[in-house]
Amino acid sequence: MDFDDYVRARGAALVRLARLLTGDRHRGEDLAQEVLARAYARWSRISAANPEAYLRRMLVNAAITRWRRLSSREIVVADTGDSASRRDVESEVVERDALWRHVRQLPAKQRAAIVLRYYEDLDDASIAALLSCSTVTVRTQVKRALATLRGKVGADVALTPTGGHDD
Repeated sequence: MDFDDYVRARGAALVRLARLLTGDRHRGEDLAQEVLARAYARWSRISAANPEAYLRRMLVNAAITRWRRLSSREIVVADTGDSASRRDVESEVVERDALWRHVRQLPAKQRAAIVLRYYEDLDDASIAALLSCSTVTVRTQVKRALATLRGKVGADVALTPTGGHDD
């Protein structure tokens, strides 16, 4: 499969993953574009192996690197957007948005582990390969992230694999 065909087939999924990893739509799109541009130069080597796993790993690594670089310069401010009215937004959507706000505040590796586990529905071994760590480390990252999330939103947080729903 050539690069153009791959991007047409899987580009949207890679952008969704990047958006979840960065916690921001525009930064996610920029991250996906940056990673795809780097992958284009090495496509003959990437396509010979497993391009999906390789590009996911590139996204995760780039997101973690970007988070580390920007974390010392970014200033967190209160959400300035208009709050949604109850009549036009289902409570389920509001709860999901609140949860994702808390997920965005997690450290980069914990956020990556949560996104890969519950959004991408990957097993521990696949996540460990993407994050270059052991499966025990993956479970530890997920456990710590869930403990943090439960502390922020309550003990009734029940994350389940979503199988590719939009954020």
